[in-house]
Amino acid sequence: MIKTFTGLIFTVLFLSSCAQKQIINSTSATILIKTPTMKFYDKGFISTFENYTQVQIYSAGKTVLDLKFYENRVCKSTFECESSKEFNKKYLHSSYKEDFLKTIFDNNKKETVFRDKEHNILIKIKKD
Repeated sequence: MIKTFTGLIFTVLFLSSCAQKQIINSTSATILIKTPTMKFYDKGFISTFENYTQVQIYSAGKTVLDLKFYENRVCKSTFECESSKEFNKKYLHSSYKEDFLKTIFDNNKKETVFRDKEHNILIKIKKD
């Protein structure tokens, strides 16, 4: 009886630790990201979790971009993370604030357009 109870407790704890984080909000959107080093334009999802925002873009049913924006880091679908400053420097411009992209994707506007002609950056988000 005690073995069964202990096994049950262990199983419940094991399964609950593997449970995914709860989505606070998920919205489908048409997303355009055009920078000197990135070009994406397709349908996707913007999902908000307690500690991060996930942006996924799909093309022909396949994920072409999967990013998780935390307060001070960005993680790619390859489980590779880097600081937000480093991500901005590599894909946008070093002058942008750390939480620049997270702020853009977290806003509640139906349509967002960010254009930086000086650095040749265009970001458009049209939420469905």
